[in-house]
Amino acid sequence: MAHIPNLDNAAINLTSLREQSQRELITILRNIRGKKCLVIDPKLGGSISLIVPTSILKENGAELRYLSSDPLQTECNKVVFLVRNRLDLMKHISSNIQDDIQKGLQREYFVYFVPRRSVACEKILDEEKVHHLLTIGEFPLYMVPLDEDILSFELDDAYKEYLVEGDSSLLWHIAKAIHKLESSFGVIPNVRAKGKGSLRVADILNRMQAEEPVSTPHAGIPEIQTLILLDREVDMVTPMLSQLTYEGLLDEILHVNNGAVELNASIMGVQQEGKKVKVPLNSSDKLFKEIRDLNFEVVVQVLRQKATSMKQDYSDITKSQTVSELKDFVKKLNTLPEITRHINLAQHLSEFTSKPSFLGQLDMEHTIVESESYDLCFEYIEEMIHKQEPFLGVLRLLVLFSVTNLGLPKRQFDYLRREILHSYGFEHVVTMTNLERAGLFRKQELKSNWLTIKRAMRLVVEDNNTANPSDISYVFSGYAPLSVRLIQQAIRSGWRPVEDILRLLPGSHSDTKRGGFSCGISSESLFGGSTNADKLVDGRRSLVLVVFIGGVTFAEISALRFLCAQEGMAYDIIIATTKVVSGDTLLDTFVEKLS
Repeated sequence: MAHIPNLDNAAINLTSLREQSQRELITILRNIRGKKCLVIDPKLGGSISLIVPTSILKENGAELRYLSSDPLQTECNKVVFLVRNRLDLMKHISSNIQDDIQKGLQREYFVYFVPRRSVACEKILDEEKVHHLLTIGEFPLYMVPLDEDILSFELDDAYKEYLVEGDSSLLWHIAKAIHKLESSFGVIPNVRAKGKGSLRVADILNRMQAEEPVSTPHAGIPEIQTLILLDREVDMVTPMLSQLTYEGLLDEILHVNNGAVELNASIMGVQQEGKKVKVPLNSSDKLFKEIRDLNFEVVVQVLRQKATSMKQDYSDITKSQTVSELKDFVKKLNTLPEITRHINLAQHLSEFTSKPSFLGQLDMEHTIVESESYDLCFEYIEEMIHKQEPFLGVLRLLVLFSVTNLGLPKRQFDYLRREILHSYGFEHVVTMTNLERAGLFRKQELKSNWLTIKRAMRLVVEDNNTANPSDISYVFSGYAPLSVRLIQQAIRSGWRPVEDILRLLPGSHSDTKRGGFSCGISSESLFGGSTNADKLVDGRRSLVLVVFIGGVTFAEISALRFLCAQEGMAYDIIIATTKVVSGDTLLDTFVEKLS
């Protein structure tokens, strides 16, 4: 099955965006004549694989390697480094070149920065005395389509660097990516933003439009009607909770990366010792598309029904005589590899979800969200620390506890901080400082307003039917993501009706119109009855681009897809994010790594 997702059903022409990036990369390779070694930044490998097949890179004379500090092993006399503008990577490039010089090798060297070159990086190359040997260019890859409704800016550590170190370069990157979208699909007329980062992105976007106006070829009708920008820190509760959708759990347990999971072959029924297999997870897999957004409890039932039905069909076909019936059965057999694949994955997930530790964690998450018993929650986290439970699991509950309580009283804050350093090592002084600077673990200065937010936004839904859901809360078996409730509100009637609640959440908010668009759809008609007024002039559903600054979870993506699928909804949603995250991968960026 293809790793590159099929984008034919996307609400806008994402295929053209992917093809544009593919053309730009191939042009870079063709302009360097002959055979060349393409040395890729390991963190870019997954993104490149979603844009262009390896076979096409090889057809254009590229021998593929991944960048590391080890000497480069290649016989090519042309070396092309494709890297993000990270300072540590410049050291690797320099050592590779210096190693070649010591061996007396004469090569041509090229560095292409993704998405743009950096003065700081070039300064290091200059200090290492290799800058003069390099031809330097840019590969302007600002976003990658992960699936037909997800775009990723692939900014792994940028949100931590923004919150902790004050590096706001990710905001320019996001604005540039949106501006590139507008150059293809028209200027977005309605912009709603919540959070300080989101407001700055909206401002940068307006300045870009003033300096480099987008000329729209769409007879004045933009393809995207509304842009909603949301800072992750507005809702840090949701990513700290254990996701309970199928795709969310796959990410929690197996870590989905660039639309695939890599796991032991034995999990997939292949008995080869130590062998790893990569399993693509995108909408090209029809069964995955059907079950990815379901609560995991329901997925197990669906797979059981499909396996039982296949068994019954096999039983019936042994008694059948007609060619037509045989043909139908063979067609069904084509789905057998998909069913087998997901039964194997679901069985592996079930081994984790049935463990008392997992169920206990879910209960404690529920208790913290409900603000039921402060002392019980504190003691549970304290016990986890003393037992030296997995560090990221402890941090998730600690951050959840701190965020819902608007911090901890000084004595308890100091105590838990000290106990973590005793249990997990004093190198984590930096980790804890990072969390404090980001506001994720802090001393309590004001009374918590979590109960007010929870009630006003209906975040906890008691009557929750995961098999036949009527509300987005099914993705966490009873908790509705605050982020998605805010997006629901922004689409339905703008920010004004919930301004009192918005003021209780981090950062300012805005609701603005851009340009003189009289033919754009109004916010009032975006949500509600499916009359002709809800459609654009040519009959398409109106389109909302939701941008998460700091990451989005698969559970939130599932909740947004659920909203779009409801009867009477007059809009489609495309999600863009700095990175798809889980609580673990989000917090891991704040953890100090020992070299």
